[in-house]
Amino acid sequence: MGLFFISTQAICQTELTKNKQEVINSVERHQQELIELSDQIWALAETALLEYNSSQILADYAEKQGFNVERGVAGLPTAFVASYGSGKPIIGVLGEYDALPGLSQKAQTTKEELKADAPGHGCGHNLLGVGAFGAALSIKELIESGKLKGTIRFYGTPAEENYSGKVYMAREGLFNDLDVCLDWHPGYENEASMQSSQAIRDYIISFTGKSAHAAADPWNGRSALDAAELFASGINYLREHVKPSVRMHYVFTGAGKVPNVVPDEASVWLWIRDTKQNGVGIVSDRMQEIAKGAALMAGVKYEVKLNSGLYELLKNETGEKVLHQNMELVGPIKYSDEELAFADEIMKSCDMEPQGIKGGIKPLEAKKDDPPGGSTDVGDVSQIVPQISLSATTTPYMAPWHSWVVVASGGMSIGHKGMLFASKALGTTMVDLFENEKLRMEIKEEFLKKKGNEKWVPMVPDGLPPFPDSKTKSN
Repeated sequence: MGLFFISTQAICQTELTKNKQEVINSVERHQQELIELSDQIWALAETALLEYNSSQILADYAEKQGFNVERGVAGLPTAFVASYGSGKPIIGVLGEYDALPGLSQKAQTTKEELKADAPGHGCGHNLLGVGAFGAALSIKELIESGKLKGTIRFYGTPAEENYSGKVYMAREGLFNDLDVCLDWHPGYENEASMQSSQAIRDYIISFTGKSAHAAADPWNGRSALDAAELFASGINYLREHVKPSVRMHYVFTGAGKVPNVVPDEASVWLWIRDTKQNGVGIVSDRMQEIAKGAALMAGVKYEVKLNSGLYELLKNETGEKVLHQNMELVGPIKYSDEELAFADEIMKSCDMEPQGIKGGIKPLEAKKDDPPGGSTDVGDVSQIVPQISLSATTTPYMAPWHSWVVVASGGMSIGHKGMLFASKALGTTMVDLFENEKLRMEIKEEFLKKKGNEKWVPMVPDGLPPFPDSKTKSN
């Protein structure tokens, strides 16, 4: 007799059914191909909106496997959608493949660039996109054989680290008809994510004054830098009067060129975060007043430009509980002595205490009111359709993120094992979503209740993002 897990009212089988076993078999059957795809994308290490080769590799593989692939969606050359099947339900899964600048690293335990000053996958996105597609492929094969009915859709989503590619795709309505969407992210624990993310707005505040000789006639000048510094001081004074959940961080992106000229242009790049987007909005209004005040004090003009904004993740606990059960079905990741030694050595190399690799399944944790730092464009998708997320172990425990350690681990077997685990966990969860209409209804009910009357508004400029120079697309 099978064991059962009750999530609110929905009943989900936690036994390893034939269809779930088929998912696991599929991932294992294709695992060498998936590893090779991941390693190719790892070596390419293309940054946001320049993932021409990385996206093509994935899209070509999807086409080869029988998916219908639409490329260049939402006006983004490196975005694509791969679909298989017809009718409802429509289940989506998100994939990413952009790297980070300046993190080139060999797959070894000591710090050494693979290519000088080149990017590297310091967030594990070479694993993320391929692992998500591995899950989609396992479901495609079940639909193809008549064992499941509906549509599986893989989204190739570029520019998560910069430019917020998913927001542009969401603005085009590409997620609107989904019943449920899933995603995963590399990490240092296997965990069904009950925790939200921070909402964010990204601004450039520009000041324009009048130049003059800084020694001969400074009284004829109006310093844009004075205004920028006054603005920064105002932001720092504001810190006392915002909620503890708020984060504000900035850099000066223009501050004059030489000391003996009163700067006529200066700018500040500012990010504001909070638990929810409406909280970010409150702080943003205060920021606008500070910018105006700084300009008045310095006698200059000012402009506040919104580059982009991201919503917080709207977590779906009903879905996450089902995902957790399937992670336990798949079972913990096991590591060889060589992999454990690699983990210890690489942590020592970055002056951190070795703590092994956490391959077990982390228990579900209660959601915190204020999420830890970090924002993602997956949050915008979660405001449109129910979103279910997991983290899978691809690095040693407590490895510093966005670092060479993550790059090295993602280019060898520790990263590969986490990727394959994610494929299996996502795929087996999708089986429940395809087979259990009542579960889908409960997931949607929770989504609608949490969403309430708040309307999602894409916070990106009109048109397309500012594409980087195409001459630099080959890294």
